[in-house]
Amino acid sequence: MTTQIRSDAERLAAIPRPGSESPVGTGKHAHRPGRSRIAIQLLGRRFLVMIPTVLLVSLGVFAVAAASPFDPLTAHLGDRYQSATQAQRDAVTQAYGLDDHWFTAWWKWWVAVFRGDPGWSSTMRQPVADVIGQRLPFTVGMSLAALLSAAVIAIVLGAVVGMRRGGLLDRACTSLAAMLAATPPFVVSLLLVSVFAVGLGWFPTSGARRPGDDYSLDGLLTHAVLPYLALTISMIPWLLLTMRSAVVDAAVSDAVLGARARGVGGWPLLRGHIVPVSVLPTLALLGTRLPELIAGAAIVETVFGWPGLAEALVDSAVALDFSLLAPLAVGSAVLVLIGSALSDATAVWIDPRIGLRA
Repeated sequence: MTTQIRSDAERLAAIPRPGSESPVGTGKHAHRPGRSRIAIQLLGRRFLVMIPTVLLVSLGVFAVAAASPFDPLTAHLGDRYQSATQAQRDAVTQAYGLDDHWFTAWWKWWVAVFRGDPGWSSTMRQPVADVIGQRLPFTVGMSLAALLSAAVIAIVLGAVVGMRRGGLLDRACTSLAAMLAATPPFVVSLLLVSVFAVGLGWFPTSGARRPGDDYSLDGLLTHAVLPYLALTISMIPWLLLTMRSAVVDAAVSDAVLGARARGVGGWPLLRGHIVPVSVLPTLALLGTRLPELIAGAAIVETVFGWPGLAEALVDSAVALDFSLLAPLAVGSAVLVLIGSALSDATAVWIDPRIGLRA
């Protein structure tokens, strides 16, 4: 009996653990790469896929622009459109290549981008590079802060309510999350403005600084509170519900039941056995919800007058400013692809057994 127990223990010890590398020359697991190498390989494959995807997205932007019934000359001339002579209209058309075929315009745009000249924005009345350089920090700072806050709140709160399934806190959080998930971001934004800006007067209603003032850290933080809250609140519900559902499923899994039988409970059980498994669906959802983050940022920035790229994206689409619309659309696509790749790579690093290949 002692010999049999020792033999079983040796066989169990020889089984490689997930994420660990087996010694060289120990069978089919001898050359199994580590978790970091698997994640890097996944990122490399996603980068290769990103190149044709970005080209197709940019191609689609120019194709849709060509099919638009609106005249882009109106955006370039603005208030001067009605009073402009035919010679002036022809000159603007020739200068900006508005009569080019959409494929020719797409090709010229990429050539100009590689030369470092993305073009001129007719809506902002300045070079596209200056528009992006001035507005990018506002959008990146706001979106990144909201995304990180929403992820942390959703993961922590989802784990807590998932471990207390059916309790008062669980019912309250799930009901509130379901209600917020059905509420558009602009409604959340208007409610925040009505309560905290108009009603209580605690925060400004719009902008990133007071009229006539220069940008300052204190002014930025004060004006950013409400749009930050609106964007964070719009991101929490689906992440929270996903995390809560994953924790509920993990809590009744064989691995967790076995850990409970061995006397593991409380925080060690949650941290070591439940969260590492439950966080994977949340990370996957985080990558796929980036388009919602971009759309929500566009709505929130428009409502609050936040001087970011999302607001410029809306303005360029309305005014048919395709010199600005094209790089913003391509940049949004790149952001979504990068976010999806990073979320999947993180999931692979946490648990290499999921074996993502594309």
